[in-house]
Amino acid sequence: MRLTLNGKPRDVAVEAARLTVAELARRLELPAMIVVERNGEIVDRECFAETALADGDVLEIVVMVGGGSR
Repeated sequence: MRLTLNGKPRDVAVEAARLTVAELARRLELPAMIVVERNGEIVDRECFAETALADGDVLEIVVMVGGGSR
């Protein structure tokens, strides 16, 4: 399957019947605090496991970084 991740084309092997946002995040070893935009729409965190990806999808993934003032 060919996806575009943060502006860069990437081929992803699909062993199962479908690849979900949650599975992709696991494969990429992303932290828990991420925001995913798929084809211009934000994917609700609660829907990561049910949101199937398709060949040609364009994803923007933002990793949330915590911090504070001193």
